[in-house]
Amino acid sequence: MKTLAIDTSTDTLGVALVDEDKVIGEIITNVKKNHSVRAMPAVETLLKGCGMKPKDLERIVVAKGPGSYTGVRIGVTIAKTLSWSLNIPLVGVSSLEVLAANGRFFDGYISPLFDARRQQVYTGLYKYEDKLVEARADVNILNEAWATQLKELDQKVLFIGNDVPLHREVLTHILGEKAYFSEIVTHNPRPSELALIGMNKQPEEAHSLVPNYIRLAEAEANWLASQNKMSER
Repeated sequence: MKTLAIDTSTDTLGVALVDEDKVIGEIITNVKKNHSVRAMPAVETLLKGCGMKPKDLERIVVAKGPGSYTGVRIGVTIAKTLSWSLNIPLVGVSSLEVLAANGRFFDGYISPLFDARRQQVYTGLYKYEDKLVEARADVNILNEAWATQLKELDQKVLFIGNDVPLHREVLTHILGEKAYFSEIVTHNPRPSELALIGMNKQPEEAHSLVPNYIRLAEAEANWLASQNKMSER
């Protein structure tokens, strides 16, 4: 199954081509640049470099969030457009699950982490049991509250992600020796892992797939609050 994976949910832009048991090609960059002007050229470069055409693809897999609101929308929009225009299956995967896959050789829990500002994080809890499984659903939570919850497990936890250094002090203070931190080479989510995960999930209807922001964008939250106040008058 020739699968194209697309991840624009964070500063890390990743695209990959995977065919059954072989990674054909992969492009990853981690720079603060606009994914809207870089994602499709990256896909085109990858396809051309691997000697493939869009009509050769059999599945599209996209990281559907959480992460950057704009970034998530870009990736999902591109994936839905390709799926619809090529008439091939589409799969959406948690962006945090993709990052957690980098901890496949860790003997304990895995907590992928994206910064959500104001001491908050997007995170979840995963573990490898022959395959990656979700131990706790992805959440948007204060770093201190998350670390306190994890402390109750009394188990080793590996934290992965480029934003981990922003929260390391709090995590270490609460979890102590139970907190483990991955090397920088595993901080970028890998689109080839995204493809592998998506190849083993059921496809979704392209028109119904929506981003998973976990929380509302600040502007949306403010608008809803203003509407609620007006309705109370």
